Amino acid sequence: MAGRGGDVNRVDERGEPPYLRIAGEIRRRISDGELRPGDRVPSARRITQEWGVAIATATKVLATLRQEGLVRAVSGVGTVVADPACHRAPAARRQPRAPEGELSRDRIVHAALGLADAEGLAALSMRRVATELGAATMSLYRHVSGKDELVLLLADTAFGEARLPEHRPAGWRAQLELAARLEWELYQRHPWLAQVISVGKPQLLPNMMLHGEWLVRALTGVGLDAATITYAYITVFNYVRGVAVNLATQTESERDTGMRDAEWMEANGDAVLSAMASAGTVPSLVGLFTRNEVDYNLDGLFEFGLGRLLDGIAALIGTPGPDAAG
Repeated sequence: MAGRGGDVNRVDERGEPPYLRIAGEIRRRISDGELRPGDRVPSARRITQEWGVAIATATKVLATLRQEGLVRAVSGVGTVVADPACHRAPAARRQPRAPEGELSRDRIVHAALGLADAEGLAALSMRRVATELGAATMSLYRHVSGKDELVLLLADTAFGEARLPEHRPAGWRAQLELAARLEWELYQRHPWLAQVISVGKPQLLPNMMLHGEWLVRALTGVGLDAATITYAYITVFNYVRGVAVNLATQTESERDTGMRDAEWMEANGDAVLSAMASAGTVPSLVGLFTRNEVDYNLDGLFEFGLGRLLDGIAALIGTPGPDAAG
């Protein structure tokens, strides 16, 4: 059954581990032309649903096909069929082991980052990263203590991409907008990232803390007391993260269905609206969606909410607290 962790090496009635049987079926689809170069292959989550296996088995299926050169990970898309010129013969399926001296924390992090971007955090494991590097799994533990530390290193590496400028724009609002939009772009490049960041239990990630420093400095000296600055900067940071949480679900859905949100709505929107109308319990929503031609998307939601949030901070600055510096 899906969700059980012991089926990776369990053999079926033919004496074959499930991951090899599933990899063989996907391999057949590729060789028969059902899946062509550039087509998405079933994601790890789709494999668990279609064949009823655990996520560990599903990720091993994809790792096996990658070792054979049949598929490759594409950031923001998922795993796709590789160009036939890249296919390797069965004798060359396994990558040669990387000499221990060639491994480094930086190489491990960047390999893991590529996997997380292409297939999501569910597909990330120390074993899978080792496979990508052609290394023994245990050799990774000499550089990283485990998956938990690796994920935090990924998050900090990602935030290091969103470089804040040396010279700030004029005005607190322009500074907050700049940081918020940089972070939004960052979450779009790495849809898994928002799931990792915690506001309740802040992580000491150096690159992420630089964004906090930027936000605090933007709000310092504008007439707000320390408590208000604290809540305001965390609220801005968490607003961007909160909208970005939807990106992982959106990306996973696109991998599974092959359809972007707008395409899915085009194909299914009328049926959804009809079902809502038939229920008779949400007439206001049905009426709104029926007469409203707004092109709803996450970018628009982000921009609308950010504007209203900054309007609220502006109202607070208009009535400075007791610690106003003048």
